[in-house]
Amino acid sequence: MDSIILGFENIAHFNVLLALVAGAFIGILIGAVPGLEPAGAMAILLPFTLGMEPLAGVTLLLGTYGGAWYGGAIPAILIKVPGTPVNVLTTYDGYPMAQRGEAHRALSLAYSSSFIGGTISVVALVVLAPYLATIAAHFGAVEYAMVALVAIVSVLLAHQHQGLLAIISLGFGILLGTVGFERFFNTQRFTFGEPFLMGGIPLVPTVIGLFAMSQAFVLLRTPGYKQAPPSAVYHNRFRGLLEALRYPRTLGRSAGLGVTMGLLPGVGEFGAQFLSYSLTKRASKTPEQFGKGSPEGLIASEASISACTSTTLVPLLALGIPVDPLMAMILSVFMIHNYIPGPQLFAQHPEFISGLYISLFLLNIVILGILLFATKPIMKLARIEPRFIGMTVLVLSLVGCYTQNYRISDALIAVVFAIIGKIMLRNDIPGFPLVIGLVLGPLFENRMMQSLALSNGDLSIFITRPIAAVLLAISLLGLTIFAIGLWRARPMVGVAPANP
Repeated sequence: MDSIILGFENIAHFNVLLALVAGAFIGILIGAVPGLEPAGAMAILLPFTLGMEPLAGVTLLLGTYGGAWYGGAIPAILIKVPGTPVNVLTTYDGYPMAQRGEAHRALSLAYSSSFIGGTISVVALVVLAPYLATIAAHFGAVEYAMVALVAIVSVLLAHQHQGLLAIISLGFGILLGTVGFERFFNTQRFTFGEPFLMGGIPLVPTVIGLFAMSQAFVLLRTPGYKQAPPSAVYHNRFRGLLEALRYPRTLGRSAGLGVTMGLLPGVGEFGAQFLSYSLTKRASKTPEQFGKGSPEGLIASEASISACTSTTLVPLLALGIPVDPLMAMILSVFMIHNYIPGPQLFAQHPEFISGLYISLFLLNIVILGILLFATKPIMKLARIEPRFIGMTVLVLSLVGCYTQNYRISDALIAVVFAIIGKIMLRNDIPGFPLVIGLVLGPLFENRMMQSLALSNGDLSIFITRPIAAVLLAISLLGLTIFAIGLWRARPMVGVAPANP
């Protein structure tokens, strides 16, 4: 109870409450504007959050993260353009409902499903994170090395359909993670005599260039969306919010899948959404309505997305392992304030953990309140000229990069990664594995070096310790599944295609 009371005291500060409302509002706006993504918005905000108090900075980023998934349903339902990439399945049933005059109903279903999924996700975080942290208290360097390996393998499995491209992206990220001063042997690696590379490739300019500026280049060449959204007048703002509760099985299944998928590195909202939608369609009594305006399909899509938002924090808080680049950005806020994620965080800063839990509960309430009363003006954002948004993103990105440390080298690194990101987008190479490789590569290397130092170079230490052995077995199983998938997806040379 003491930590809970202290958590409320932390939340009661004006700057934290302002960050909470601002994060929710910014997230909704980002989701409502087609072409923008939460990763890019968080990358732009990241340099500004580093100077804020830890709870305020994390709350601002998490509000942007969660609010974008809510707001992404608005253009998906009204103009059939997903506000964020993960809202693509929302268009399948939300847009047909809007076309037959049920835009208000579709939006209410999306909001209530997201709210229920997000709330369940916070409850799962409160339950799972301390439990996992208790287990992690018994971890050493060997176990953490294997946890990092499992996370790296999970990223590959999450991009199974882009197997070779994911390997290239992940390998490039791991290579970038080796740049800088290597403390075990006191050597410089790939610095080319440049002082600004002694500390390695900085994360903030990397994610800004890779996600924000590269997307801005795309927006600069994107024509505007001229389609007028259908009317979504609210005769009763709260009517329809309870309709989602008429489908408890769909809600429970979708939220459960979202909670589970949020724990897996690289899977997150995409995997949860597609699996939830397909399982709901299979279990439905009216599967023929899916894709034509089925309430169950809309609920399955939105509930599973929001159910991932808080559980992605579980591995980060308990183990210090980010499961996606968005969590890597939040990890940087922790580290800059000397809040080291892991079991000690729960013991040394219980008031911060409690404040984080409370802020996540409040975020869902604030986001729902904003959407109920501001949907009509927010809808107009879908018609903003993309070129104007792209230019604004470029300016904010460069300003954010430079003002973080007031070094021109950071801005130049962001420009380089913006070009790399644009090339990756053009060739359909996923960018998430690159960032995960940049973050987890040094962590895996350091833990491996510590482990081998403890065992005098004996590799058997990874199989003689039970937890490490189990994690290693999981990694090998994942690599086997990934290799089999690549083998099956290989082009069959010399085999004539079947006649249509």
